[in-house]
Amino acid sequence: MEELLKLEKTKEEINLLSPLTWAYIGDCVYELYIRTILVNKTNLKPHKLHIETIKYVNAKSQAKFLENIQNKLTEEEKDIVRRARNAKNHHLPKNVEVQEYKLATAFEALIGYLFLTKNYERIEEIINENIN
Repeated sequence: MEELLKLEKTKEEINLLSPLTWAYIGDCVYELYIRTILVNKTNLKPHKLHIETIKYVNAKSQAKFLENIQNKLTEEEKDIVRRARNAKNHHLPKNVEVQEYKLATAFEALIGYLFLTKNYERIEEIINENIN
């Protein structure tokens, strides 16, 4: 894992990535954080862990999480969210409203951006704000 985390781009290179690329990485980072929290805080079996995980890792929840923290974001974070929310995405799931999906993508992009820039403490603050 350490070797993987050593592969890095400069902040300038990260800023030039598509917001949908940030969301791509943020999706799995967020899910990994949620899964890890649930494994550490519960004694659930894998199927129940999955059921609990999807309560947090879905477009509706992620959109709501972003709305909950909107006023606690820095200006840089608000810019990341704005860029991701406005990004052209040609894939829209059937069971989610377009606005919810855009907000969920923006949330994932924020998590992905923070991960790529190694701001792990901020990721934990944001996730803990929504979990606790």
